[in-house]
Amino acid sequence: MNMLTVRDLRKSFGGREVVKGVSFTVEKGESYGLLGPNGAGKSTIINMITGLYPPTSGVIQIKDIDVIKNPKQAQKWIGVVPQEIALYETMSARENLKFWGRMYDLSGSELEKSVDEVLEIIGLTERAKDKVETFSGGMKRRVNIGAAILHKPELLIMDEPTVGIDPQSRNHILETVKRLNSQGMTIIYTSHYMEEVEYLCERIGIIDHGQLIALGTLRELRETIGDHSRINLTINKQSATNKSITESLTNLFLEKDVVIKDSQVTILHKEPQLILSDFIQAVTKTGTKVTSVDIVEPNLESVFLHLTGRSLRD
Repeated sequence: MNMLTVRDLRKSFGGREVVKGVSFTVEKGESYGLLGPNGAGKSTIINMITGLYPPTSGVIQIKDIDVIKNPKQAQKWIGVVPQEIALYETMSARENLKFWGRMYDLSGSELEKSVDEVLEIIGLTERAKDKVETFSGGMKRRVNIGAAILHKPELLIMDEPTVGIDPQSRNHILETVKRLNSQGMTIIYTSHYMEEVEYLCERIGIIDHGQLIALGTLRELRETIGDHSRINLTINKQSATNKSITESLTNLFLEKDVVIKDSQVTILHKEPQLILSDFIQAVTKTGTKVTSVDIVEPNLESVFLHLTGRSLRD
């Protein structure tokens, strides 16, 4: 059963189309990742699914409910963790959760029980009475997640929930998401951190420039580049230019296979060990000093590089 259906979704702002005919489905109980760089259109897609933005055209259904025609009816099934922290700083964690619980029509003993359960899930029971303004960024994001799951939604939508937080809170959030999904909650997780999406998600949609450019399981996406590994050279360019390095390398590789970003030169190749010496020699003969070499097995970063010719974090 599909928990979410998105078909030919489009959104324009001021005549500029930022979401361009996106279609995908999310099955009940699935953990689905939307991966793409900042500005790719992920948040706009999420804002349309949650009813915050009306689409220019397209279809959005949660279960069998038309989100565009019946947004209030659809919203009762979902919990949303936005990019921005939506909490009252001068209120305690418990007070914030109780406030948001009332927004979901929870009250009395049902509300108190739900708040206690959520505080346990997000690991903040001992800090429940402390004001949110005393919390770290990671702890605030954990309260944000708690607010989204108070009413036990069937679909939890998380938009970049780990941006700018400490490693401990990040790990706690990832484990919380994993546990919620294992208990049957359907998850949509947007991020530009490929390692998070690889860890959490069964299927992954890659978004770039408002388009869904690839969709599949991690294994299926890796198969799009075969068994090509990524070779990264960290360099000190000195007097060399990107153009001169590219020209030197095109004798060995196609120009589209060479990516130069800041102090790094990257290529994809099936047998990196066989061409590594030639690769380094071609770079150094331009007057460029190679300071380190890194060979990375196929992953989502490699897939994005293969599809777009640039790094996911560009």
